[in-house]
Amino acid sequence: FPSHDKVVSEGEVITLKLTSGEELVGKLVEDGPVYYKISRPLVIGHTPKGPGLMPYLFTVNPDKDIKILKSAVTVAEATDKDFANQYLQGTTGITLA
Repeated sequence: FPSHDKVVSEGEVITLKLTSGEELVGKLVEDGPVYYKISRPLVIGHTPKGPGLMPYLFTVNPDKDIKILKSAVTVAEATDKDFANQYLQGTTGITLA
């Protein structure tokens, strides 16, 4: 995405669809020229109760911000409010209405 046409804002919960097919949710820390830096990335997976959020990287400290190359991203959008609230509740313990 061109830097003058940002579709996501730093500080908000965003969804990234990767070229691998994975769908990530995380808080955008930095929208760099060639990467997105996100905190606490979670991947959307299917559970018996429907879609759910699970750890994206099991072997990396969950508090470490990670960089995702923009070339590996097909879609970057603000996360739906219900999923964003679920994400924030799961990563911070704060329940949002």
